[in-house]
Amino acid sequence: MFKGSMPALVTPFRNGELDLETLKKLVEWHIGEGSNGLVPVGTTGESPTLTHKEHEAVVEAVVKASAGRVPVIAGAGSNNTLEAIRLVRHAEAVGADAALVVTPYYNKPTQSGLIAHFTALHDCADLPIIIYNIPGRSVVDMSPETMGKLAELPRIIGVKDATGDLARVCDQRSTCGPDFMQLSGEDATAHGFNAQGGVGCISVTANVAPKLLSRMQAACLAGDYATALSIQDRLMPLHKAIFTEPGLVGVKYAMSQLDLCSEEVRLPLTALSDETRALVDAGLRHAGLMN
Repeated sequence: MFKGSMPALVTPFRNGELDLETLKKLVEWHIGEGSNGLVPVGTTGESPTLTHKEHEAVVEAVVKASAGRVPVIAGAGSNNTLEAIRLVRHAEAVGADAALVVTPYYNKPTQSGLIAHFTALHDCADLPIIIYNIPGRSVVDMSPETMGKLAELPRIIGVKDATGDLARVCDQRSTCGPDFMQLSGEDATAHGFNAQGGVGCISVTANVAPKLLSRMQAACLAGDYATALSIQDRLMPLHKAIFTEPGLVGVKYAMSQLDLCSEEVRLPLTALSDETRALVDAGLRHAGLMN
């Protein structure tokens, strides 16, 4: 159900407030460009600076706008298990197809704590859960052995892996089984991730290049890695430029250059430096997305 290219959607702002009308237009654009799913209110959706009310409004708006045409994986993570339970239940109530739950950040739980946290979320609702493992942000790394234990639960169905460790895909195939869904969380290694056993990517760059990334993922799934690599070569400068500073800032600037949405972000994030803007512009030109 969850394969291919799925943008980690930005949350558009206008004068500091949610711009839900632009968000709805982005949903239509992504579906038309061939995106295989939508992931609102992850890190790229600026979840750390949205209020709970805004978080819920964005998820509900994306579910309604997509109208069942592509699956919606709602960001529902927190380092507070009770808060994460509320977000998972809300995602289920408004019709999301799955919840993306990050490993709890800042409080640094043990592996047994991770098992307890994700078991509580599994048991709180009937919604499928995708683990989001991103040690660089959460300062905790879920081991393949821990993930294997959680994979025994029927509604823990996969992982968004942002470790950047391609050997991890094979390790997790060993502990979780080959049917456990593995999605890349890093654009620069998504091609290699699929070659190791992945089935798609929850992508930042797909916010600005959804058609190209959908084609790349389709080629990988068809076993045509040569075609996929040619697309990856075309996009690699853009991937690197977008992540020179925080990725959501880079991709919002890129989107603003294509008149898709405002580049506005919320503090403590700030606008890109002039040097990074030049890199993003060059990446857009190399990908053939801007003259």
